[in-house]
Amino acid sequence: MLDGVTLDQLRTFIAAVDEGSFSAAGRKLRRAQSVVSQTLANLEAQLGVKLFDRSTRYPRLTEEGRSLLVDARAVADNVDEFKARARAMREGLEPELSVAMDVMYPMEALTRAAVHSRKTYPHTPLRLYVEALGGVIKPVLDRNCSIGIIGSLPLVPDELQSEPLLSVPFVTVVSPSHTLAKSRGVASASAIAKHVQLVLSDRTVLSQGRDFGVQSPLTWRLADLGAKHAFLKAGLGWGHMPLHMVNADLQSGTLVKIRVEGSPRHMSLPMRVVFRKDAPPGPAGRAFIAQLKRK
Repeated sequence: MLDGVTLDQLRTFIAAVDEGSFSAAGRKLRRAQSVVSQTLANLEAQLGVKLFDRSTRYPRLTEEGRSLLVDARAVADNVDEFKARARAMREGLEPELSVAMDVMYPMEALTRAAVHSRKTYPHTPLRLYVEALGGVIKPVLDRNCSIGIIGSLPLVPDELQSEPLLSVPFVTVVSPSHTLAKSRGVASASAIAKHVQLVLSDRTVLSQGRDFGVQSPLTWRLADLGAKHAFLKAGLGWGHMPLHMVNADLQSGTLVKIRVEGSPRHMSLPMRVVFRKDAPPGPAGRAFIAQLKRK
């Protein structure tokens, strides 16, 4: 009997509760009151549960009815969402927006794009990976992500199309207890070569044989930017970091900015969005990219 319960019966049940009477539910659903009454009676018979107390002028929910109403609303809402997603797919909207994001990208800009995406395309869920170097490009090449935001690996394979985004300011920092923190002016190449440089490493082979921003023969390679940040504050080496990640440390004095020979006075990392040439972004992807390009 329960397998015969229909969505129409559940919607009639919800309408009767929301409108306060069977006659009002009939007007909302454009049905005769007798049809509404019969539909609800059939539903109660199939469930084996009395949903309404009909002993008064207006039907009142029973305790069981109140409990099942929550489930009925959930089922109806899920079906509505199912239909909305199917309709969006039919119209060309992506069933999911999958993004691989470079760890260097400002979280504020990413959050703004995500908020806009949820408001504009509520039926397109976001799946986000935060990676570095080749870890950003590989999911796009493998078709696991439709969009990649790259920066720390400035190489764009031929299969990918790229578009410019913003540039992320960078600074070179050390702990105030580090020897290089006492340097005046620009630390020479010979001076920095005596100290460990903390470098972000690649989990993939896409940057194999290449180094980016490495200036010391002494390196510790970390696959996690958060670990690099913590190691810098612990005085375990010097390194380049995105300004937005260390700005609070510079203001509090837990990190200090230094200049090293071979690095420009004003460093920045250009960020780009990439996607496969044979699989360009759909409406949700293009809107997400547009938000990332906002200043």
